[in-house]
Amino acid sequence: MRIAVLGAGSWGTTLALHVARLKHEVSLWEFRPDAVRKMQQDGENREFLPDHPFPPNLTVTEHIEEAVDSAEVCLFVVPTHAIRETAKRLPDGLPDDCITISASKGIEQDSLMRISEILTDVWGERFSLDRFICLTGPSHAEEVSLGMPTSVVAASVSMEAALYVQELMSSERFRVYAIDDLIGAELGGSLKNVIAVASGIADGLGFGDNVKGALLTRGSTEMSRLGVKLGGRPETFAGLSGIGDLITTCCSQHSRNRYVGEQIGRGHKLKDVLDEMHMVAEGVRTTASAWALAQREGIEMPICEKVYQILFEDADPKQATVELMTRKLKVED
Repeated sequence: MRIAVLGAGSWGTTLALHVARLKHEVSLWEFRPDAVRKMQQDGENREFLPDHPFPPNLTVTEHIEEAVDSAEVCLFVVPTHAIRETAKRLPDGLPDDCITISASKGIEQDSLMRISEILTDVWGERFSLDRFICLTGPSHAEEVSLGMPTSVVAASVSMEAALYVQELMSSERFRVYAIDDLIGAELGGSLKNVIAVASGIADGLGFGDNVKGALLTRGSTEMSRLGVKLGGRPETFAGLSGIGDLITTCCSQHSRNRYVGEQIGRGHKLKDVLDEMHMVAEGVRTTASAWALAQREGIEMPICEKVYQILFEDADPKQATVELMTRKLKVED
């Protein structure tokens, strides 16, 4: 089978290697010509995933039309803010009957659209939700690339499509579950990054396990509250694409979003933290999107609100913590 992978960051490269190891023909697209030439020369992606050589059935190209030509499956693994521009590079959409998989996690900042909505907006009738799958869950590239056991979710409005991707991508070290709650899965993978930033802020402030436990449980409640209002199912947020991904992202040394929060908690400015990072932390933009969605929908999300104020209104993290702790007392929901 011919598979296109759009986006050669650490996660895109990891997924390209994964499906190549399953004996598929893989074309990995990167938009920077110099980076493509470097990968072709080195036979690996030393910039984002060093020491993982490309097998012969994995090729790299700077030409997106070449990557998707005759592809039966196409994985979008570019940052969420680049999804729309990437889709526009393919004005006629993907080949007929091509399965589209999104392995990115985020909400577009201006439109507040999920990734499936962005592609629908760009491609219109040329795009079918019945052939779109969100691949999400606790899955750091650093561990998947080493073959560490990982479980994820393939979510679609079509269970048939979700089951297809489950069979396509599962291996003895990469287990895929299938669900038909696309909205919940897309939102779970996005919103957990906001709570991960909060978790990092707590780490940077030197708080302990009590705070971490509270952030994960109350953060999960906020995610579910907004997600259900937008059409997701409560049980999805209790699964791999919700609490599973949340736990991993809030606690892992690999988490970029937790790292950003930690640096903020230590007193660094957001711009300085982002300027020194080589990879994208989706949670920063998603915080703005999630807060805008919460206001639009009339949903109470106090942790998200405080993260937004810290990141974008220069609120003091310690004072924000005091304000969270001294909110009006209530019954746990």
